[in-house]
Amino acid sequence: MFTSKLYLFGFILIFLSSCMKQVDCDLVIHNAKIYSMNNSHEMFEAMAIKDGKILELGPERQILNKYSYSSAYDAQLMTIYPGFIDAHCHFLGYGLSLQQINLKACRSFDEVLLALSQFQINDTLGWVEGRGWDQTTWKNTNYPNKQRLDSLFPNQPVIIRRIDGHAALVNSTALDIAGITSTTSIAGGHIESINNELTGILIDNAVDSVLRLIPAPTINQKKRALLKAQANCFEVGLTTIDDAGLKKAEIEAIQALHKSGSLKMRIYAMLTDNEENFAHYLKNGPIKTDKLNVRSFKFYGDGALGSRGACLLRPYKDDTSNYGMLLSNEVYFKTKAQALYKAGFQMNTHCIGDSAARLIMKIYGEVLQTNNDKRWRIEHAQLVHHDDINLFKRFNIIPSVQPTHATSDIRWAVLRVGAERLKYGYAYEKLRSQNGMIALGTDFPIENISPIETFYAAVARKNLDGKPKNGFQIEDALSRLNAMKGMTIWAATANFEEKVKGSLEIGKLADFVILNRDIMSCEEDDILRTQVIRTYIDGHPVFKN
Repeated sequence: MFTSKLYLFGFILIFLSSCMKQVDCDLVIHNAKIYSMNNSHEMFEAMAIKDGKILELGPERQILNKYSYSSAYDAQLMTIYPGFIDAHCHFLGYGLSLQQINLKACRSFDEVLLALSQFQINDTLGWVEGRGWDQTTWKNTNYPNKQRLDSLFPNQPVIIRRIDGHAALVNSTALDIAGITSTTSIAGGHIESINNELTGILIDNAVDSVLRLIPAPTINQKKRALLKAQANCFEVGLTTIDDAGLKKAEIEAIQALHKSGSLKMRIYAMLTDNEENFAHYLKNGPIKTDKLNVRSFKFYGDGALGSRGACLLRPYKDDTSNYGMLLSNEVYFKTKAQALYKAGFQMNTHCIGDSAARLIMKIYGEVLQTNNDKRWRIEHAQLVHHDDINLFKRFNIIPSVQPTHATSDIRWAVLRVGAERLKYGYAYEKLRSQNGMIALGTDFPIENISPIETFYAAVARKNLDGKPKNGFQIEDALSRLNAMKGMTIWAATANFEEKVKGSLEIGKLADFVILNRDIMSCEEDDILRTQVIRTYIDGHPVFKN
């Protein structure tokens, strides 16, 4: 009898304790479809968050019963993913570009000139800057000439950069200021002239020779640009961005904004390969805070395919005397690779053409020598010769690609390299299969900032108009699971941050995004209709729709 009462008393205690909310937390998200992106690809209904980190994930009733929470959010069966990571972009550059004349929508040079003419001409304003024109979208796909630009701006220097940033049209005033004539030669750059007359078109390092003459934005202007870029990125579900090329003063501006609390975006910084950065960071080492990770350098192996600056093994099909160009020589790349290896920094190199990719991976191999966990990256990897693709696996090199490049470039890429070489271009699934991972980004402001568009391009291999109908080289599409990994856990791994972000797991950062539909299972045509409902960092909403 006594034993029976004891059992009954114990059962009552267990029952009562199960009904009590015994554990405090800050936030409970429930009634949701949560993709954890953990190794088992588990899905959950609810999660509890405290001090910016995930306490637990599980069934809705279990989480609601167990935790005493300050606030709760009913997700109404909407879908939750880890916060999206853009593995290659120009965050500060995007913010600054919002202050320039936007030429992306221009479908002819006439429209470019019209957009420029609406700019208030004032000689005291200094340089006129614009970006985004793309002659491949025009009826006349030849490069424009400066003559009409000179008529519109006879006294004020003008530089308007092509969408890829690797080519620009400048007027005569800008050429005069830069001291560029028909006999000027710039290593790693091209100055176009026809019949010994400058056209105003500059490629790669020739563009940089003019850009460095323009008064740099002030630190306050850069801070405003960073905050504007942050607001737009939160709106599309980004919680971490990899900024591909920052100077020391820009890193310090980011640190100041992080310290003030106004900049909440997590930033993986790739340092520009300039001497100030080498001298400072190789001496003092990486920087790691809750919001900032500085442990890599960004190099430019070559230029862009659209402006025929990408370095190719064989000449361009539509410019048979042109192989493109390396932007620095082999000795430079190898010397810097050795220095970075010794100092413990990651090396990330822009390689568009197959010749550039071959050379840089050869240098990587000579320095890395064997399998490793250095996580050195090839940025873009647009054309990789089929004989070289195994080098990614051999030396554990990470491909960091931008799926919307493939769907933007399909209009003209075959004209640049021909159908035969294009077969091993934008080969994302082949690249992924080498090490079982791939990091995805956008390269914004070259492409749109939207991770949803990245996902769609990766899995459907179509542009925003749904073309081509059957997808561009569809055999190299990524599965939906792998595309999502490329925007979350694999992007975090490429940044050495997979232990704290990239998946929704106990102890990890509470960075996540809520979407109004499940892009992992919805109809392909519905992916682009998806809306971001909320974006969270550290368990706090930074965007609400």
